[in-house]
Amino acid sequence: MTAATSPAPNEAALRAAGRRESLTLGALAAPGLALIGIVALAPIAWLFWLSVRKGDAYTLEHYVRLLHPNYMLSLQTTFELSVLVTVICVLLGYPLAYLIAQARERTASILLLFVLFPVWTSLLVRCYAWLVLLQRRGLINTWLTDIGLIDAPLRLVHNFTGTTIGMVHIMLPFMVLPLYATMRAIPRDYLRAAANLGATPSQAFRDVYVPLSMPGLAAGIIIVFILCLGFYVTPALLGGGRVMMWSMQIERHVTYHADWGAASALGVVLLAMALAIFWAVGRVIGFDRILGGR
Repeated sequence: MTAATSPAPNEAALRAAGRRESLTLGALAAPGLALIGIVALAPIAWLFWLSVRKGDAYTLEHYVRLLHPNYMLSLQTTFELSVLVTVICVLLGYPLAYLIAQARERTASILLLFVLFPVWTSLLVRCYAWLVLLQRRGLINTWLTDIGLIDAPLRLVHNFTGTTIGMVHIMLPFMVLPLYATMRAIPRDYLRAAANLGATPSQAFRDVYVPLSMPGLAAGIIIVFILCLGFYVTPALLGGGRVMMWSMQIERHVTYHADWGAASALGVVLLAMALAIFWAVGRVIGFDRILGGR
């Protein structure tokens, strides 16, 4: 090997130092990776194993049972409710996040405090508060009756409507926060540059601001939709047993029937659907933009 093609001593030393640094970082990350494997991956593997076992034999019976109309109806309800809540959160969260992002720093901090305040309140407390507001003799029906807008109480709870209202209230901060983080990072000079090039405010917003905010919107949609797929407490309380989601099917199989195989199959399919949704949105928007906000 000639001197022209042999690596320089400094280059070899830098490569060795890089390998040592990689090994050091890997050793430091090993406990965390092991913890993730034990806490997250091991239970998922255990659920998958239970879903293909019946007694001492391997079987796909638990997955075949999911084709029953009752499971398909609850799956349809789960997706309809998740899509509706996600759409409402987008319609409410995008203007709210834009307002906070455009406000002064002190005002934005106060507005974010109001957005985060429900997150700091117990989930059960929020659900029971909505029961007090929405029930037949609740505050909303009482006020509407007193001012003469309705003659009979509206059915606002123990149905699809009440469940949607409660889930939107709980999920809205998860839409606003990633949107706000992305919008806050958008330089205002871009909009000024679009205006200097002849764009109207609406055109600058549509053609410049909205595309730049897409990573935050995609992240919010993924978070809200996937969390909605596995919601249990709010549909159970505000749905009154009339809104059956797959998470409630899982609970019934475990609690009432002690059928861990069927419950595991439901959980595995729900996880697969969540991963498929994340992959699909990532393919459209780009994983690096969603995770890095670029």
